[in-house]
Amino acid sequence: MKVRYVPLLPVQQGLQALPRNYARFQQYLRTVMNADGTGPELTPLLLANPMGKDHVTALLDTLIALDADGIAARSAVEASADLAGEPGDFDAGLVVVDDLMGGWTNRYAAEYTIRFQSGPPPESPPAWMTRRWVFGALWSSESPTEQAVRTAMRAAIYRMAYVQRHGLARTLRDKLIQEGQVMAAAGCTGPTLDMDDLAYTREVLIPYLHADDMRTAIECLFGDAAGSTLGFTPRGLSPWAGIALALHDAQPNQPRPPTSVA
Repeated sequence: MKVRYVPLLPVQQGLQALPRNYARFQQYLRTVMNADGTGPELTPLLLANPMGKDHVTALLDTLIALDADGIAARSAVEASADLAGEPGDFDAGLVVVDDLMGGWTNRYAAEYTIRFQSGPPPESPPAWMTRRWVFGALWSSESPTEQAVRTAMRAAIYRMAYVQRHGLARTLRDKLIQEGQVMAAAGCTGPTLDMDDLAYTREVLIPYLHADDMRTAIECLFGDAAGSTLGFTPRGLSPWAGIALALHDAQPNQPRPPTSVA
């Protein structure tokens, strides 16, 4: 799997430096779209908030000072070397997604799209699709760290390789297996739950393992607090409950209980 890292954070920083008005939005569109305006060129930036406020500017400044692009580029090299036998030729980048102070993004709907609705392009892609992307999302509600940058980039690459091998995850069970394997390979250390909460989450999820709808997946994977932001049904689950269970069950040498969801 070949991956070329493209620094997108300075591009996003340049947009943030513009006055927060319609002219900035127009420049955002010109930046994201290809030269003839038929489709996106810098596809990851479609997740950026073109009207992001000062907190996004501050986060981008911090990430660039941290050399986040350098960290992500090295992580991309490591992951692509590990996946050398996998097909595909991709551009890769990081994007700050604003889930904190704007109406542009619901965190959990965006998480669902990134994790479960992004895959390799179709066999006959549209004429404008001249670049294939993998991208790591960094959230404006979270503190920037080297570990967050590394795992965001590595998870994006391992996820693309997984989807190329297995196709898009359909059922809740498929989604749990995918994310557990992807996060374990990427070196993610969280989210985590204590053993009692893991056992409880496992029992709650079992009746829904064959569900294939977005609503049930968000309720079960991201927990009650996430579901409430979309008006979904509370199921008594902690934040990130299903994701934490998936990562727990995917860890090497982890005993697999009789009711393992994966």
